[in-house]
Amino acid sequence: MLIKEGGARLKMKIDELKPAVKKVKRNRVGRGIGSGNGKTSARGQKGQKSRSGGGVRRGFEGGQTPLFRRLPKRGFNNIHRKTYTEVTLKMLNKSKATDVTAESLLQEGIIGKINDGIVILATGKLEKKLNVKATRFTAKAKEQIEALGGKAEVI
Repeated sequence: MLIKEGGARLKMKIDELKPAVKKVKRNRVGRGIGSGNGKTSARGQKGQKSRSGGGVRRGFEGGQTPLFRRLPKRGFNNIHRKTYTEVTLKMLNKSKATDVTAESLLQEGIIGKINDGIVILATGKLEKKLNVKATRFTAKAKEQIEALGGKAEVI
């Protein structure tokens, strides 16, 4: 049998035939003994797991002290921690603006979220003069921006 594809005629090869992908049928439980999953709905006889809403919570070990309580606590959560969005010099090359801020990068879709500000990293090579306003700069990034005649302003 010949099949037309984009104007070209191709031959169908018997060794390349595959059966059509079958739709996986959803198993409806509790619909009579003929289904094989009637009466107890494939949950077995009695017990906590057979009841509606039954089962044990995550981490429950049958009354034994669970692992998360046996292990010691370690460290702490710093409530003053700052999360900065990392912006590389390579990413700054994509910016169409000459005065680059976190808001301008967000509008252009270069970054997805500002968090607690942006930090400029010296990954890649800057190719144009830019005036950048950011929360933090690495020393090399600041050096490269100023080498091209731009300004690196900490806000």
